[in-house]
Amino acid sequence: MNKMILYILLFASINTTAQNTITCSIATSIGEIQIELYPGKAPITVHNFLKYVDNKLYDNSNFYRVCTNENEAERDIKIEVVQAADLTEDLLFPTINIETTEQTKLRHINGTISMARGEPNTAQSSFFICINNQPELDFGGKRNPDGYGFAAFGKVIRGMDLVLKIQSGKNQNQILVNPITIYSIRRIN
Repeated sequence: MNKMILYILLFASINTTAQNTITCSIATSIGEIQIELYPGKAPITVHNFLKYVDNKLYDNSNFYRVCTNENEAERDIKIEVVQAADLTEDLLFPTINIETTEQTKLRHINGTISMARGEPNTAQSSFFICINNQPELDFGGKRNPDGYGFAAFGKVIRGMDLVLKIQSGKNQNQILVNPITIYSIRRIN
């Protein structure tokens, strides 16, 4: 009997491990970016993101904002990110509670995908991708005065060259002059 329970537990842990990531494809006007999501570490944030994906609400949205060392020159705490999916009010789901990096143990390193927000617990659809390590976006970081940081929930696994290309686009006050269209975001697995 104990051996049977051990096999069941082992199978369950293998099965759970296999589902610890979800891969999505972001089809853009300049190519494909693949991301890996971590529902086991950031379940609220991943579930929220996938609601927008599964309802095809990111279709025909865009990467519209870039933060670079140049356009952040006046700020004390500089970041490098590209931001996407500022959807209209009628397409938004309710806000979600923030899963801080202190809780999830995920960090804002090169390629991390995270939720944009104003105050804590206000994230909805907009997300960003980190370029280089951005520790000031983690819990306790100084980019946001409240100290909660932002909710990291995945990372780019292919197409970081495209993220860099997006970041290098001409911008005015961080808003891309020619936003990069997101044709769709779809689950791969």
